[in-house]
Amino acid sequence: MTKTIDVEIYGQRYAIRGDADDAYIRRLAHFVDDHMKHLAEGMKTATPSKLAVLTAINLAHQFFESEKKRVQGEDDIDRRMVTLMESIEEQMPTSLFR
Repeated sequence: MTKTIDVEIYGQRYAIRGDADDAYIRRLAHFVDDHMKHLAEGMKTATPSKLAVLTAINLAHQFFESEKKRVQGEDDIDRRMVTLMESIEEQMPTSLFR
Protein backbone atom coordinates (compact mmCIF):
# COMPACT_ATOMS: atom_id res chain seq x y z
CA MET A 1 0.00 0.00 0.00
CA THR A 2 1.58 3.28 -1.10
CA LYS A 3 1.39 6.08 1.44
CA THR A 4 2.87 9.54 1.86
CA ILE A 5 5.17 10.35 4.75
CA ASP A 6 6.15 13.95 5.51
CA VAL A 7 9.75 14.47 6.58
CA GLU A 8 12.02 17.45 7.12
CA ILE A 9 15.57 17.54 5.79
CA TYR A 10 17.74 20.60 6.34
CA GLY A 11 14.74 22.79 7.02
CA GLN A 12 12.77 21.69 3.97
CA ARG A 13 9.62 19.60 4.08
CA TYR A 14 9.37 16.62 1.74
CA ALA A 15 6.50 14.25 1.05
CA ILE A 16 7.93 10.77 0.52
CA ARG A 17 5.66 8.27 -1.20
CA GLY A 18 6.25 4.58 -0.83
CA ASP A 19 5.49 1.29 0.84
CA ALA A 20 8.19 1.42 3.52
CA ASP A 21 7.50 1.69 7.22
CA ASP A 22 7.03 5.27 8.48
CA ALA A 23 9.71 4.89 11.14
CA TYR A 24 12.21 3.64 8.56
CA ILE A 25 11.56 6.58 6.21
CA ARG A 26 11.91 9.01 9.11
CA ARG A 27 15.15 7.33 10.15
CA LEU A 28 16.53 7.72 6.61
CA ALA A 29 15.49 11.38 6.51
CA HIS A 30 17.09 12.01 9.90
CA PHE A 31 20.29 10.34 8.70
CA VAL A 32 20.47 12.59 5.61
CA ASP A 33 19.55 15.64 7.68
CA ASP A 34 22.35 14.92 10.16
CA HIS A 35 24.87 14.51 7.34
CA MET A 36 23.84 17.78 5.73
CA LYS A 37 24.07 19.64 9.04
CA HIS A 38 27.47 18.15 9.75
CA LEU A 39 28.77 19.23 6.32
CA ALA A 40 27.29 22.70 6.76
CA GLU A 41 29.28 23.17 9.98
CA GLY A 42 32.52 23.03 8.02
CA MET A 43 31.43 25.46 5.31
CA LYS A 44 31.15 29.23 5.54
CA THR A 45 28.36 29.46 2.99
CA ALA A 46 26.54 26.75 1.15
CA THR A 47 23.22 26.52 -0.59
CA PRO A 48 20.92 23.65 0.36
CA SER A 49 21.31 22.18 -3.12
CA LYS A 50 25.12 22.28 -2.87
CA LEU A 51 24.95 20.63 0.55
CA ALA A 52 22.58 17.99 -0.84
CA VAL A 53 25.01 17.12 -3.64
CA LEU A 54 28.00 17.02 -1.28
CA THR A 55 26.01 14.86 1.13
CA ALA A 56 25.09 12.50 -1.71
CA ILE A 57 28.75 12.25 -2.73
CA ASN A 58 29.83 11.55 0.86
CA LEU A 59 27.13 8.91 1.36
CA ALA A 60 27.99 7.29 -1.99
CA HIS A 61 31.65 7.18 -0.90
CA GLN A 62 30.68 5.53 2.39
CA PHE A 63 28.55 3.01 0.51
CA PHE A 64 31.36 2.18 -1.94
CA GLU A 65 33.85 1.75 0.93
CA SER A 66 31.42 -0.56 2.76
CA GLU A 67 30.86 -2.56 -0.42
CA LYS A 68 34.62 -2.89 -0.95
CA LYS A 69 35.05 -4.17 2.61
CA ARG A 70 32.19 -6.62 2.15
CA VAL A 71 33.74 -8.02 -1.03
CA GLN A 72 37.15 -8.24 0.63
CA GLY A 73 35.55 -10.09 3.54
CA GLU A 74 33.88 -12.56 1.17
CA ASP A 75 37.18 -13.11 -0.64
CA ASP A 76 38.88 -13.74 2.71
CA ILE A 77 36.20 -16.25 3.67
CA ASP A 78 36.61 -18.02 0.30
CA ARG A 79 40.40 -18.25 0.79
CA ARG A 80 39.96 -19.61 4.31
CA MET A 81 37.42 -22.17 3.10
CA VAL A 82 39.81 -23.44 0.40
CA THR A 83 42.65 -23.65 2.93
CA LEU A 84 40.47 -25.57 5.38
CA MET A 85 39.24 -27.94 2.69
CA GLU A 86 42.82 -28.62 1.58
CA SER A 87 43.84 -29.22 5.20
CA ILE A 88 40.95 -31.64 5.73
CA GLU A 89 41.77 -33.49 2.51
CA GLU A 90 45.40 -33.82 3.61
CA GLN A 91 44.32 -35.34 6.94
CA MET A 92 41.82 -37.80 5.46
CA PRO A 93 43.02 -41.26 4.40
CA THR A 94 43.27 -41.46 0.61
CA SER A 95 41.07 -44.58 0.56
CA LEU A 96 38.04 -42.44 1.41
CA PHE A 97 38.39 -40.54 -1.88
CA ARG A 98 38.45 -43.64 -4.15
